[in-house]
Amino acid sequence: MLIKPLLFLSAVSLTGCAGIDVNNYQAEQPELKMEAYFNGQLDAWGMFQKRNGEVVKRFKVVIDAEWNGDKGVLDERFTYSDGTTQRRVWRLTRIGDGLYQGEADDVVGVAEGRVSGNALHWVYTLKLPVDGKEYEVAFDDWMYLQEDGVMFNRSVMKKFGFRLGEVTLFFRKRS
Repeated sequence: MLIKPLLFLSAVSLTGCAGIDVNNYQAEQPELKMEAYFNGQLDAWGMFQKRNGEVVKRFKVVIDAEWNGDKGVLDERFTYSDGTTQRRVWRLTRIGDGLYQGEADDVVGVAEGRVSGNALHWVYTLKLPVDGKEYEVAFDDWMYLQEDGVMFNRSVMKKFGFRLGEVTLFFRKRS
């Protein structure tokens, strides 16, 4: 009789891991068009929080973005609250209807993204420098376009399946 409760717990566990399908946002407006939104200059403000909610670092990002056909480049320049700076250059490719791939020097392999409605879901592994060491951390990254050129971004960071913390950003497209 122990088998039924174990099967139920297994099913619940697997359902919890399934996550949200980006297609749930298909009807949401304004519609996110990557090539239009990530084209030109954008500003972003963000913070990193530990899993207990403590804000560890705040930052500002200035982004110069440009698309040429199915290829895009996002040149991100970070300035952190402790005065340090960082640069990440994303090379994006549209590979199908709503499907994108991205590469950057500190991304392991290829980031995979899908757009539906006002939402973008990215999944990738980032080489994250911490106290002179580098860790490979999995990112589950969700972006939601709002009115007036504003976008919310929430990323959950995990290592070996354990939640390390969250990154929250707000983007604003310059006029």
